[in-house]
Amino acid sequence: MNIAQGSLEEARYYLILADDLGYLDNATLLDHIEEISRLLERYIACIRLN
Repeated sequence: MNIAQGSLEEARYYLILADDLGYLDNATLLDHIEEISRLLERYIACIRLN
């Protein structure tokens, strides 16, 4: 799970970098990353409760 979180943050970093360099407009992709991050956090929380 920690590896998944790290990979997600790495993807977020590269999307921000691509936007800063003007390669693409990534607002939609960043929204998806935020949603995935929330889902992953909930999944981790559920596993820790069991």
